[in-house]
Amino acid sequence: MALVPVNIPQIGEGLQEARLVATLKQPGDTVRRDEPIYQMETDKAVMDVESPYSGTLKEWLAEVDAILPIGAPVAMMEVADAVTTEVASPTAEPVGASARSSAAASPRSAAIPPRTRAYAKEKGLTDAQLARLAAGAAKLMPADIDAYLSGDSKGYTEHPLPGKQRLLASRLVRGLELVVPGTISVAVNWGPIERERARVKASGSDFQPSAFTMFAYAVTQAVKEYPALRSALIGDSTLRTYDHVALGIAVGLPGDELVLAVVDKADTLNWHDFASNARERIDLARGGTDQATDSVTVSLTNMQSFGLRDAVPVVVAPAVATVFLGEVYTGIDQRSDELKPMRFANVSMTFDHRIVNGVGAANFLNAVKRRVETISSVVGGT
Repeated sequence: MALVPVNIPQIGEGLQEARLVATLKQPGDTVRRDEPIYQMETDKAVMDVESPYSGTLKEWLAEVDAILPIGAPVAMMEVADAVTTEVASPTAEPVGASARSSAAASPRSAAIPPRTRAYAKEKGLTDAQLARLAAGAAKLMPADIDAYLSGDSKGYTEHPLPGKQRLLASRLVRGLELVVPGTISVAVNWGPIERERARVKASGSDFQPSAFTMFAYAVTQAVKEYPALRSALIGDSTLRTYDHVALGIAVGLPGDELVLAVVDKADTLNWHDFASNARERIDLARGGTDQATDSVTVSLTNMQSFGLRDAVPVVVAPAVATVFLGEVYTGIDQRSDELKPMRFANVSMTFDHRIVNGVGAANFLNAVKRRVETISSVVGGT
């Protein structure tokens, strides 16, 4: 095996530099040739850049938002010894159906170099403000941004978008470009989870998992039985199905930031180990560590404490589904001829219709429902 650099490609005449927008692979990931591994921004467009090699990504040599000259190394990959840097040249494909129309609709022109755009975003300027500043200018420079910001008060303040939010925004935009979403929901009988939680609490044991952790374990057991929910679409025609469940859990941070906790190989863990691992990963996320990887195919978002009963969650590619858990409420048991109150929670799921169809999604969500409503047997009554 040999270590080779992955260089910023030359994809147009006159381009001298590009900005690293987002990394799509993590060190240690296996990468196929022509598989997108990062996004870069030039004067023309934002585009996915494909790997010139098949191998293993070893490290990123630059951080997100870094401005790099064309031809500079951005990552190192481990490849077969026979592969050299002359074997293939990096290729880049525009994000979305038409990069030309995207470029025409935004202020990404030769008048605004990537370095200036990156500086402007750091200072909190919008694309609209950049467009106004660039109008009639031969080339907008960072000094022009400083001059603009040092002007009189305009009745508002501007701040740069936090780094975690910029990364999330990049993922969301990428998901919007790729995912064909469908959303379904079901009302589940939440009484069994409340009773199991009360039983565990009354036991006085040191093991005190939350009701949400029980729900997360029920989802994990359902994902284990549905291969489509452990899958991701690679390119347009290759379906990658993971052997195990990497369960994502959305964790909110102060300042309305959002990161992902990940329970890796969740399906291989027994109930006690799952609950402990989930708590550790959530605590790590609350410390600011985002654990998102491409192997996370299903993520959970819990809004019970915010009094929200329903929502339409968002899927971020390459994930296949996001499951939303709403607040607990008292309703009427629809299976009884009498007016019998029952504790409910609504569970909704947005799924990528390119991978999962409506019937498959419904069957999966009903599998989650069955496990929630028999939670004592799912967790083994421990």
